[in-house]
Amino acid sequence: MWISRAVEPRLEHSAKTRPVVVLTGARQTGKTSTFLRLFPDYAFVSLDLPVEAETAEKDPGIFLQRHPPPVIIDEVQYAPGLFRHLKVAVDAHRRRYGQFLLTGSQKFTLMKNVSESLAGRADIVELETLSLAEIRAALPQTALETAIVRGGFPELYANPDIDAVGFYNSYLATYLERDVRSLTNVGSLRDFERFLRACALRSANLLNKADLARDVGVAPSTANHWLSMLEASGQAVLLEPWFSNRTKSIVKSPKLYLADTGLLCALLNIRSEEALRLSPAVGAVWETFVFAQLRDRERLAGRAGSLFFWRDRTREVDFLVDAGGRLELYEAKWTELPDTGDTVNLEFVRNVVGKSRLAGAAVICRAANGFPLANGIRALPVTELA
Repeated sequence: MWISRAVEPRLEHSAKTRPVVVLTGARQTGKTSTFLRLFPDYAFVSLDLPVEAETAEKDPGIFLQRHPPPVIIDEVQYAPGLFRHLKVAVDAHRRRYGQFLLTGSQKFTLMKNVSESLAGRADIVELETLSLAEIRAALPQTALETAIVRGGFPELYANPDIDAVGFYNSYLATYLERDVRSLTNVGSLRDFERFLRACALRSANLLNKADLARDVGVAPSTANHWLSMLEASGQAVLLEPWFSNRTKSIVKSPKLYLADTGLLCALLNIRSEEALRLSPAVGAVWETFVFAQLRDRERLAGRAGSLFFWRDRTREVDFLVDAGGRLELYEAKWTELPDTGDTVNLEFVRNVVGKSRLAGAAVICRAANGFPLANGIRALPVTELA
């Protein structure tokens, strides 16, 4: 079963207006499948194959002769030497659009090469795991708790018979062996896996790199490097605090989130909906899930860099959306029936930033339908975020 992605119209438009389209994201998010479905007439080559990667890196001219455009090049980060030759090929036919469709699972490495060689020639699109809206568009009866625990990897919904526990065990093993080893020299994969699990325990919390390093038993520089690896491979996301001149005492540390709640639940040994409801980490898992839905909403709206959190020394609001100076405030609460007590921080921050700047404030919860709480603040079902 094919599950349509909300980003598909943008990819089709980009292929008609730009010479190169770059689709990045974590492994198994559906990058290659999406390109193959949207562009069935394109040639395809994967640099996951060592012989193809070696040719593309050491003899890119011959590689491009063997694989002329229009072509999909999968996992292109394995051949950084190819990018300069792609630039030459693109510039030779600058008005020929959709020449090269590139995918990559290591964002930082990929983006460095794109920015150096293909600046102004490529449209860059990020593909994360399935949003709740995408899951329910394909499988309307999917329960909210099921979507949280099962996560958003498309394969788990295209084939519902797949055992999620086995899937994530295999995913972790593959990720550790392929991406971690290719990104850096990790002395002990066991230490890195412990680091990943420590990050899972801290999802939806303020990042303290020194505490994280100490708890895992590695040097702070190592923890910082490993955290960058998690970001580069699309496994973790950092959310920055929002600043304004009127909020002098706001904190500067970001918050840490795992990108997908399925992987988060696997790392926390939450293997069923019942286990989720009973888990002491349910609030953090819910906030992580809401963050993923907000990222999807803002990305589809074309508002890059619009999502933050607000925090001073005593209070925090989970999410702040800055859309051209107009602010939206959101608290994530696991409850089905939030009350006025859940709006205290929202009201406080509304007064700090000024009511005239506020476009809305809501408690994002598991309610079946939205309803007003107090002073213009609403209870908002997560399904209505889109």
